[in-house]
Amino acid sequence: MKTLQRLTKVALIGATVAAFAGCADMTPKQRNTAIGAGAGAVGGAILTEGSALGTLGGAAVGGVIGNVVTDDKKK
Repeated sequence: MKTLQRLTKVALIGATVAAFAGCADMTPKQRNTAIGAGAGAVGGAILTEGSALGTLGGAAVGGVIGNVVTDDKKK
């Protein structure tokens, strides 16, 4: 069980790093949605001790929040 949790955490960190690296030519709204999803996934995994459902739920909520709080205008 600990191996699965460790693998999940490594995968989440890798996905977060990849999302940050791919944000170079995104609009601010797209970038903040991706960052929110990554942060939400990490938060959901931490709060639910690695539960897949908690990780996905956190990613969804974080992505929605990142999308909603960002204006559509490019600054």
